[in-house]
Amino acid sequence: MRRLPIAGALLVALAAILALVGGAGRAASAAPAQTGDAGFVVVAKVTGLVDPVLADYLDRTVTEAEEAGARGLVLRVNSDGVVVSDEDVTDLVERLQASTVPVHVWIGPSGSGLTGDASWLVLGADTIGMAPGTELGGGDEPADGLSPEVLAGLSPQARAALDAGVVTEGNEVDDEEAAQLGITAGQAPTIGDFVVDLPGFETREVSQGDQTRREPVTLVVFTQLSLLDQFMHTVASPAVAYLLFIAGLSLLVFELYTAGVGVAGVVGALSFVLACYGLSVLPVRPVGVALLVLSMVAYAVDVQTGVPRFWTAAGTVLFVSGSLVLYDGVSMSWLTLAVGVVAMLLTYLAGMPAMVRTRFSTPTIGREWMVGEMGRAVSPIAPDGVVQIRGALWRAFTNRATPIDELDAVRVTGIEGLVLEVEPETGAARDYRERRPADG
Repeated sequence: MRRLPIAGALLVALAAILALVGGAGRAASAAPAQTGDAGFVVVAKVTGLVDPVLADYLDRTVTEAEEAGARGLVLRVNSDGVVVSDEDVTDLVERLQASTVPVHVWIGPSGSGLTGDASWLVLGADTIGMAPGTELGGGDEPADGLSPEVLAGLSPQARAALDAGVVTEGNEVDDEEAAQLGITAGQAPTIGDFVVDLPGFETREVSQGDQTRREPVTLVVFTQLSLLDQFMHTVASPAVAYLLFIAGLSLLVFELYTAGVGVAGVVGALSFVLACYGLSVLPVRPVGVALLVLSMVAYAVDVQTGVPRFWTAAGTVLFVSGSLVLYDGVSMSWLTLAVGVVAMLLTYLAGMPAMVRTRFSTPTIGREWMVGEMGRAVSPIAPDGVVQIRGALWRAFTNRATPIDELDAVRVTGIEGLVLEVEPETGAARDYRERRPADG
């Protein structure tokens, strides 16, 4: 017997634990470090699309660094765009520039980038650094949204980035080109190389044999999104939101062919809710969502018959079309699309029919023996419902003229795919198409 209240209680408990962990993470990041006269520098990890969760984290991190008296705030960034409004991006730039704590941006490690409208973050930076093999630029929003005070207060490196058109004209530069344009002061292969050269960061020289190296005196404090914030930020990424959406819909379709509400239904509903949050944050096309939903309806038609036919092919066409046009302005990798399409084909060509057959059949080979078998109705059948034959549950239907109540005795009269045709033990209506016996 399934216990849905227990599953619901577990989900509530999990949400409470995540909230407590998330709150603890925030409290820890806000606590000032005991660093002495050398002070400390905060390094904040900023990855993925700039969404409401990440924008709020940046604003909160600046405030916490100011309240704790940090000597500087370093944003370690790797982002390829934003999914917040232009006004929110402008407000974020103004907040970074107005910070009483110097804000610095380092793009790294190698292979990272700060591209699209996310490149606007450099306009709020006092210092910009890039690791080898990184990229900056691609923003195409005009700078008119920034106030004259913000434009006048740009640092020399931020001014060089604006003049080079990397945030307003769609230009992209690598680390070497950025150094030539004056956007950076040179390569900073690691976050440590970038931090030790920041103004106000104290180091001391340590000799080891014939070598002399610099050792940091100022403490470096690393921070990142709390567990709960990181979870919601991940859910709002294009690939994860897409996979959660199709997984949730598929599990809900599967649950339609089962008796009662089981684990698949709970997991499917949870996945669907999380996907809806992610899609509400991301720029989606309604036609893409509609095509994906219609594809599931088409798949469900053939799951009913137990054999992939026309509607499976139609569902595949709808599914691929919906996947390709789902997002507007952001994109998914071809690997994600391939995983989604292949998973749907395997699910509805082989997996789903096998699961439904396992749930509603017995291990006996062949089912002709069931015609004439007696059983009982697990649910009302008017005209569709569920019956139990020799301890196994089956989907069933009956003549509309003779509905069957729950727990009534039934007789199997035929089989269509995975669905049984049944009639009440007594008083069954005759189909008008049946040939009457001739008199005499």
